Amino acid sequence: MAGDPSNLPPEDEEGNVEYKLKLVNPTASRLQHLVTQLKWRLREGQGEAIYEIGVEDDGVCKGLSDNELQASLATLRSMADFLGASMVILRERDVTPEPESLSEGAVRPPRHRIAEVLLRKVPDNQQFIELRVAVLGCADAGKSTLLGVLTQGELDNGRGKARLNLFRHLHEVQTGRTSSISLDVVGFDETGEMINYAEHSLEEVVEKAKKLVTLIDLAGHHKYLKTTIYGLTGHKPHFVMLVVAANTGPVGTAREHLGLAMALNFPVIVVVTKADVVTPVVLNRTLTSVETLLKGPGCKRFPLRINSVDDAMGAGQAFDHRGVVPIFVVSSVTGQNLDLLERFLNVLPPNGLALKDQDELCQKPTLMHIDEIFNVPQIGIVACGLLNDGVVREGDELLAGPDTNGAFHPVIVDSLQRNKQPCRVVRAGQAASVSISFVNNRTDVLMRKGMVLAAKELRPKERTCREFEARVYILFHPSPEICCGFQTTVHIGNVCQTATIVKIDKDSLKPGDSATVRFCFYRQPEFVVEGARLIFREGKTKGMGEVTRVFDHTSTSSASPPISKKHQRTA
Repeated sequence: MAGDPSNLPPEDEEGNVEYKLKLVNPTASRLQHLVTQLKWRLREGQGEAIYEIGVEDDGVCKGLSDNELQASLATLRSMADFLGASMVILRERDVTPEPESLSEGAVRPPRHRIAEVLLRKVPDNQQFIELRVAVLGCADAGKSTLLGVLTQGELDNGRGKARLNLFRHLHEVQTGRTSSISLDVVGFDETGEMINYAEHSLEEVVEKAKKLVTLIDLAGHHKYLKTTIYGLTGHKPHFVMLVVAANTGPVGTAREHLGLAMALNFPVIVVVTKADVVTPVVLNRTLTSVETLLKGPGCKRFPLRINSVDDAMGAGQAFDHRGVVPIFVVSSVTGQNLDLLERFLNVLPPNGLALKDQDELCQKPTLMHIDEIFNVPQIGIVACGLLNDGVVREGDELLAGPDTNGAFHPVIVDSLQRNKQPCRVVRAGQAASVSISFVNNRTDVLMRKGMVLAAKELRPKERTCREFEARVYILFHPSPEICCGFQTTVHIGNVCQTATIVKIDKDSLKPGDSATVRFCFYRQPEFVVEGARLIFREGKTKGMGEVTRVFDHTSTSSASPPISKKHQRTA
């Protein structure tokens, strides 16, 4: 029976999924143990836990009678109430043995069911459970339209009306193509219902949501590839949603975006849009091409078509970025299967560090990478970015830099905001906007993207470099080989700058080669951490790697290598 496809995989001691055969009339000591166990699962799921009632530890779905199931759910609810957690039944499944599986003359047993329950409790040090999802795909695939439908709660008219609210520039409205990084949010309340802008303002969405999903809309046109890569490396999403148009399939930059997601080790979700404009034959052909691409040597993933609520729930709670890739088929005009995508996002677990590891990060010296800088009238400098380590509070004194000379300058944190809502504390792993002012009211320091806010004890100047070494792998290069002097745009987290290869541990590099390479930034020193992933590109040339060593910029030559005319604009 263990091989029955209706059964579940054996229970994992780690993670946020717990199997319970029954929870009927536990003793006081047993109930206390169960509460402690639930608290552990909630910590593992960063505030979310899935309970499978009627399932043995080995995954066999025995099921419970109606009375036993109701009693077990009542016990589970009392456990949730004790911890202040919400509880919602995701689905119930009938596992009563079929007549042909019974021995001859046996009496048919009463109905047996299993229940899948979602328990959610926002950690005490958070306002909500947060997920970041980056949306990729080629131009005209319907990315912005899909996000407009999800966030606005109104179907598209077939001519792109839903996407207008996501555009940031006039030329985006005129061309219908995203050229910048646009962020928007949808929330889910304690019962799993989606909260969007249909009936709520942004402030109400953030206030009422127990789980907040930030959707990062990235450019699909190859012309804006630099911006798209920056969105992936700088915003550090938990998941990547690859949008594919049903009438064109995975063509153009869609394949390139999928390669970037794989290179950066992001879990991938595929959404096939425009299902209303193609025939079933064309749709199946597109799905087959997507599956072939995912199974290919560049990905080696296992595609899973989502056709029902059960599929969506199962894929969401057991989503494994190491193998399975869920595929949704939706329409932003008719609303086909959008409910499945919403249910999936509701149960999608936070893909990040365990709460214990996050607590350890909060104990480290503060380090925040700056993605955007604004000068706000009557406020001053506002830096937006992701807090990698430590905790930031109002009144903290940090170091901002490096500037063009590699120096850092003391600043004071005046105020903090998350999702446009004021807050007093920001912890590791959270994105925020920080209003800062320079000590002694200095006005000669130019803030820019790529800088960091760091605690003094981190001694950030020692990690600021003009040159660094990395172990790289060449994905593609159209010319015969890469030699010393080759100039390329390097992406390391929120750092994006032209760099020159000044040293290679072999004569030259060809596609498929690995080597240790020494890079030299062209314009200014940057804050780089050993072990950081990097992507470099120039035209059709693309490579990936990992930083292995940084050199103190004060100990290396201050002279910049010569730069060709075609790199002067991107440097």
